[in-house]
Amino acid sequence: FALLRTVHWCFVSVAGPGSASARSQDSEFTVLVPAGRAECFFQAAVKNGTMEVEYQVTVWMDMGGLQSRPPTLRIRVEPTEEGDYEICLTTASAASRRRWCSLRSSSKGKARRGGDDEWPAGLEEIDGAFGVQLDDIRESMDSLHKRLERSRQMQTVLRAYEARDRNLLEDNLWRVSFWSCASVLVMLCVALTQVYTVRKLFDDKRRVCT
Repeated sequence: FALLRTVHWCFVSVAGPGSASARSQDSEFTVLVPAGRAECFFQAAVKNGTMEVEYQVTVWMDMGGLQSRPPTLRIRVEPTEEGDYEICLTTASAASRRRWCSLRSSSKGKARRGGDDEWPAGLEEIDGAFGVQLDDIRESMDSLHKRLERSRQMQTVLRAYEARDRNLLEDNLWRVSFWSCASVLVMLCVALTQVYTVRKLFDDKRRVCT
């Protein structure tokens, strides 16, 4: 499954599973992908579950986009085998520049939260015993889940801004240092020139007759 950026190339691929056993887990981090190279990671997934991969290119505030429409930054797949899936970030098509990428991957089993929100049959009896409407519980949990997702997206955007600013500071450090040294050298040259000029004005080697 491939993800392709439209402005500066950044390719994300999800490869097949390995032999290791999988378990539900989330991973979220910011990684620097060198120019013309690839960085690969592994995400455990369960069979017939769901795995989501979300990425964002943060350097120079480049935002990635899919070839599909409408553009999105999230990939969702349903693994058919249990194991470790390989996720690769590559800048092969942008060999002259490195990229900061914010990546988040999550794996869930359908037993905990499926696409149709399936609930065990025993909960219906609990609902009747305590007089609580199961639909109200579902709506409350869905609302809480949406709010948590919105908060997570805001945190991802803030981390993207932070990574962009940090990268800009690192890239501009050498410029500031270079021009500071150049200014000091120019000031020293001007000072030496002034001293030499003043000394030449008062340097009179002619003899005075008395």
